[in-house]
Amino acid sequence: MRKLTLVLVLSVLGFTMQAQQDLPENPEPGKCYVRCTTPDVYENKTVQVMITPEYKKLKTYPAKYETVTEKVVVKEASKKLKVIPARYETKTVTYVKKQGASTLKVIPARLANGSESIEIKSAYAQWELGAPAPDCASSNPEDCRYWCYKGYPAEYETIPTKTLAADATTESTKIAEQTATYTTRVLVEQAKVIEEVIPEEFATVKKTVLVKDAYTEEEIIPATYETINKEVLAKKGGLTVWKEVECSLVEYSALPINWNLGSATLTSQAKNLIDTRLMPVLANNPGSKMEIASHTDSRGSKSSNEELSDRRAQAVVTYLISKGINNSRLVANGYGETRLKNRCADGVTCTEREHSTNRRTEFRLIQ
Repeated sequence: MRKLTLVLVLSVLGFTMQAQQDLPENPEPGKCYVRCTTPDVYENKTVQVMITPEYKKLKTYPAKYETVTEKVVVKEASKKLKVIPARYETKTVTYVKKQGASTLKVIPARLANGSESIEIKSAYAQWELGAPAPDCASSNPEDCRYWCYKGYPAEYETIPTKTLAADATTESTKIAEQTATYTTRVLVEQAKVIEEVIPEEFATVKKTVLVKDAYTEEEIIPATYETINKEVLAKKGGLTVWKEVECSLVEYSALPINWNLGSATLTSQAKNLIDTRLMPVLANNPGSKMEIASHTDSRGSKSSNEELSDRRAQAVVTYLISKGINNSRLVANGYGETRLKNRCADGVTCTEREHSTNRRTEFRLIQ
């Protein structure tokens, strides 16, 4: 954050008149002050940034085959028909060559002589006129006569007749039937067809069959994200105020980290030291900015020493950021062998203790 202005007051000579005009009014001797522009208040927030999107990863697999032995039909089954002819036997058959009958002899009717009296005139009676009386005085011939009713008997005639003594009849005489024989072939067993199965014929072949066709497996590669620390303005600053601070905090103070040779990795002891020494200073001086300075001895090349000191200072800053300190309040500087505290420069023989004086990590509050 570009908000805090660190000013050494009363203890530093050589300030210009312009700078002195900005100093706090009524300072107390022996005190140090920091000019603080009321900072913009930022909050650290973490956001996830998608580094790579979710995508599909396809992996293809070839078709799988295997060789199998298979029994195949080389000639299909069929049927053979066998005809069994009909079977006959010879038999002698007696038959009626001429059927029996009868002969009839007619015996004529026999008549006998007879007669029959036939009344040819029936009996009758009639009136008959008699002869005139001799003494009739009338000249009419019809007069003086008498009438008699005279009866006459029936008249018959005898006619000779024939009477039937015996009617005509027949006399039957049997004629015996005549037989003969003939031979015939009688069916004893019908003709038939016997069906005979001709089995199919097989052969063995080898063939390559598909066990599993070529296929694709789909793997979903999830999106990848990276967590980024982001400063978000929570409150706008801008006012300038002066704040009293301990004078020792504006001077370099030792942060006695025992770095492993050539390493910029913080040990658990180093992290505990940062927690107990630096975190309270930053917490008690809100809005202030802190410099982390790292140094090396003169042994080794200047470039490697500068690079190593940079990495060590940055390691401390990175750890403080992980503890929630806004990175705008932190400055990492690696000075390598440029700020030796004794005579042990290149080409000078020094003891190990003298060299260790130059290998140091320091911190201070800065403007």
